[in-house]
Amino acid sequence: MAERITRVNGPLPGPRGAELLKEWHRYEADTTGFQAPVVWDSASGVIVTDVDGNRYIDWTSGVLVTNIGHCHPALVKAVQGAVARLINNYECPTEARVRAARDLVNHLPGHLDRCFFMTTGSEATEACTRIMKRKTGCFEVIGFHGGFHGRTYAGASVGGMTGPKRGYGPTMPGVIRVPYPYPYRSSVGGGDAGLVDYCMTMLEEAVRANSTGSLAGLLVEPYLGAAGFIFPPDGYLPALEAWARQKGILFALDEVQSSYGRTGTMWAMEHENLTPDLVAIGKGIGCGIPTAAIAARREVVGVLGKGEMSSTVGGNPVSSTAVSAILKVMDGENLVANGVKIGAILKKRLLEIQDRSRYLGDVRGRGMVMGLELVTNKTTKEPAPDLTKQLICRCAEYGLLIGSVGIYGNVIRVAPPLVMNEAEAHESLDIMERALLSLQD
Repeated sequence: MAERITRVNGPLPGPRGAELLKEWHRYEADTTGFQAPVVWDSASGVIVTDVDGNRYIDWTSGVLVTNIGHCHPALVKAVQGAVARLINNYECPTEARVRAARDLVNHLPGHLDRCFFMTTGSEATEACTRIMKRKTGCFEVIGFHGGFHGRTYAGASVGGMTGPKRGYGPTMPGVIRVPYPYPYRSSVGGGDAGLVDYCMTMLEEAVRANSTGSLAGLLVEPYLGAAGFIFPPDGYLPALEAWARQKGILFALDEVQSSYGRTGTMWAMEHENLTPDLVAIGKGIGCGIPTAAIAARREVVGVLGKGEMSSTVGGNPVSSTAVSAILKVMDGENLVANGVKIGAILKKRLLEIQDRSRYLGDVRGRGMVMGLELVTNKTTKEPAPDLTKQLICRCAEYGLLIGSVGIYGNVIRVAPPLVMNEAEAHESLDIMERALLSLQD
């Protein structure tokens, strides 16, 4: 029998963890989301060790960030060398930045021939909205129900989640929000084709009713991340792009979390051969080193002149070194292909677990990103956010770290690092099955 990978000795939090959690809440504002009471100490690959010596398998990748695994030796070595050489220089070029730009563009679909480095995904989505307005001379941006593009002003305004906006007053003028297909909760007839037709009709109607005639573009996620890993039916995104082209507006993709192999291709846009004008990139591009970027057609980003876009630490030598090191690891270890292989194992077993679970209403996703939607009743589909919190804690007690997302707070994210192997996959699935079934006792 194979030796267990995970190990949890006693109730959580452990003594040191409890001490640190108490001290943390004494000094830092408690505004983060719900998590199991685990204080991380170190991590390698897909394995996390807490301050009390407990070992867990990670299904979060630090919110879809550590695609090449936690603390990959090649990344650690490259970053350590960069820190010792030069940490920051603002806008002056360095060899590391030139190399990072070349490496990123060479990994992008051919029509995207320019990039610009920033620090966070929110910064990248903000830049997309600004460029769309500047390029077209118009000010209206189309966003989507359930969309999440960060907590900054334009990102939160274009997004379709209430959390980032609630209590902050008026949002950015000119945003038109429209429905995004949610197959599991759709009441529209006609299957996937009917749902796509409905959403496209609602898009046309929303623009007809709300636009002042100043459409600049639309910003959309290939799948809704924060809203609950909601994947649209095939054909929806190409229909959106065709509609944007017909209207003469810009088509921008938010690939902050869907890129870097997460969906089974390097870029989610590759599944349906999308050709966006602008792409926001984050999370996996830095694998924990604060880095983000926009990618664009030359003629689109070229509307900006010298000094019209900057980022205080965007493109710094350390982050730039990380960009190149991560792409080298992705290529050298065939991580996109491994994500497809392990993702198929995860999804197959999760669908089997769904049949045995009273509360697992939907299993959806592709590659190494899936959502598990929990409901109190599979017929009524009533969301089960309280059960979701119980499952997060139960899984941690058994050795699996998970987190929740979703419009209703009832979706478990399944997004392990792409370096996961079969043994790690099956042990984590065993834990999930045990935890889910234990909720029925």
